[in-house]
Amino acid sequence: MVAVATNRASCPAAAFARERGIPLAALSQKTFASADERDEAMRDFFLEHEVELVVDAGYDRIHTRPFLDAFEGRIVNVHPSLLPMFAGGMDAIEQALESGLKFTGATVHVVTPELDAGPILLQESVPIVEGDTVETLRERVHEAEQRILPEGIRMMEARLAHSDPVG
Repeated sequence: MVAVATNRASCPAAAFARERGIPLAALSQKTFASADERDEAMRDFFLEHEVELVVDAGYDRIHTRPFLDAFEGRIVNVHPSLLPMFAGGMDAIEQALESGLKFTGATVHVVTPELDAGPILLQESVPIVEGDTVETLRERVHEAEQRILPEGIRMMEARLAHSDPVG
C-alpha cells in the first residue's frame, strides 16, 4: 500500500495510514465545488504517489470521468451483494433482506463508468437466515468481503504485472 485517499477522515483506513506513515489524502466532498474537482485531486494525489491499482473498500462515492480515465481497468471495488443483484446503491443489505431470497453475498469487481457493472472477479454467497437483521446480515456479508477482497487484489496485480488491465 503506497497511499490512502478517503472521503471520511475518521474512517479505519485513514487511521491505518496515519499509524503506518502511509501518505493520506482526506478528500471530503464538502471541500470541493464538484465531484469532478474531488476526483481530480484524488487522481493527482495517487499519480504523485505512483499508485498502480486503486482498491475501493468502503468508499461511498461514485468516481467521475477524470478519475476513471486515469485508472481505467485498474480500480477494484467490493460490493455487498452478488452483482448484478442489488447494484447501484448503498442499501444492498437492506434490499437483500427485504427480497425474500435465501442468499445474498459479496462481489469484487472492476470499476467502470457504469455503476456496479464492471467485470466480476470473485463472488461469495452468504445465506440469509430466519431472524436475520440488517446488522447480522451485514456482519456476515462484511466477513465475506474481507475474505474475497485480498484474492481479487492479487488477481488484479497478476493481470497488471502482465500489462493486462481489465475494463
